Amino acid sequence: MYIAIRYFLALAAFCTGSVCNATEKPPNLLFFFVDDMGWQDTSVPFHSEPTLLNRDYRTPNMEKLASQGLQFTNAYACSICSPSRVSLMTGQNAARHKVTCWTLRKDTSPARPGKQFLPVNWNLNGLQPAGDTTRRSIAQDCLPELLRQGGYRTIHAGKGHFGAQGTPGANPLNLGFDVNIAGSYMGGPGSYHGDHNFSAAWRGGGNIWDVPGLEKYHGQEINLTEAVTREAIRAVEKTVVDKKPFYLYMSHYAVHAPFEPDRRFLSNYASANWNLHKKKYASMIESMDKSLGDLLETIDRLGVAEETVVIFMSDNGSPQNNPRNLPLRGHKISGYEGGNRVPLIVNWPGVTAEGKRNATPVIIEDLFPTLLELARLEVPPNDGKSWVPILQGNTPSPATPRELLWHYPNFYNQPPYSSLRRGDWKLLYWHQSQTFELFNLAADIGETTNVASENPDRLRDMATRLDRQLKDKNAQFATVKATGKPIPYPLAAFSSQTDN
Repeated sequence: MYIAIRYFLALAAFCTGSVCNATEKPPNLLFFFVDDMGWQDTSVPFHSEPTLLNRDYRTPNMEKLASQGLQFTNAYACSICSPSRVSLMTGQNAARHKVTCWTLRKDTSPARPGKQFLPVNWNLNGLQPAGDTTRRSIAQDCLPELLRQGGYRTIHAGKGHFGAQGTPGANPLNLGFDVNIAGSYMGGPGSYHGDHNFSAAWRGGGNIWDVPGLEKYHGQEINLTEAVTREAIRAVEKTVVDKKPFYLYMSHYAVHAPFEPDRRFLSNYASANWNLHKKKYASMIESMDKSLGDLLETIDRLGVAEETVVIFMSDNGSPQNNPRNLPLRGHKISGYEGGNRVPLIVNWPGVTAEGKRNATPVIIEDLFPTLLELARLEVPPNDGKSWVPILQGNTPSPATPRELLWHYPNFYNQPPYSSLRRGDWKLLYWHQSQTFELFNLAADIGETTNVASENPDRLRDMATRLDRQLKDKNAQFATVKATGKPIPYPLAAFSSQTDN
């Protein structure tokens, strides 16, 4: 009796007005997750005005979703893929879960710290199921497992990239998914083309990138994005027939490398005065958008669109070899906004305002409490903050601005850094040089002018806050070989500079 009373009290607290009542079932959850899609890699403007890329790319289904739901203009992920995915699954910031770079082979790191430093002991084997003892991993009951325990059928479609090859976490079925379509340990496909069997072997790239479970499409002239979408639709159709609520994690390999065109759409850009790479990339974006449209049409055809929350997001910014996401500075892995600011659209039918924009800063670990709260399930302790009040239109200005944290302690394609956003202010701490950059994003979204020297009090305050956040999560730093000590936390670095 006590448990039942607790459940209905919690449900009453969650529901407002006519949104739901105790007799209604929880909504279906469709999380559409794109890989390596930049903030401006769409025809939907997320900046204050349309940009060149907004005019170049074709994403009509994103436009449709934005017209139906709520756009978040200050949404963030991590700046690289595996950390984002583990934060989504656990609700933990990357500084806490310590999967701070990308995973692939067991016990192997892609990072190369050079002669001056010893690497951090990061969790290079990724995410594992609760109770697993794989070394250098994080193991816990994660989002799909909690949703499954709550009555959802959990469907994984596309890229996994949770645990390294040869670990339990490499298989999404071990992490709480009832269905796994094409998910495994690798972060990118061997090929997007079915006539190459979705493998890199045809170009001498071996088999480590082979996409599993889609052998029925081998030899066909079909794009990987289309093949995964077809299988996801079949899984959703079966779940609706079985009258079960579903969580579809539609995690596309697109628009990650290799940059191979979707041949259905490449001709749309034949007359554009662009290089071939941009034309291929544009076709991949349009292919991804077609998948979104197919899934939206599916839930409408099945009569469940009004009871399905749809969330669209990317896992990090666009890579360096793609067209720059102006006005943002930087790219994937970078500590600047181009590395981690991403598109985010949410449509909760009958709840979210249609065609509106929201500037509240949010981050990827927020998805963990948000999805569990939407499912009306208990939310374990986590670093995120549920978006449900924002989706319901309850967004009073907080008494103190929220602090968003990023931590990238690895030497891989980018010097290691930590950063903090609080309100309009952003601080970057560069580990190797132990120097700081301070930006006001409201006045300088492109991070063109470091205003640290003009704002010493603000700089000290931000360094103090960054230091506190990192220590709270026991953040790791590389070790300086000459001293045998880790790179200092931000406040120690700041104090040593000001004392001198």
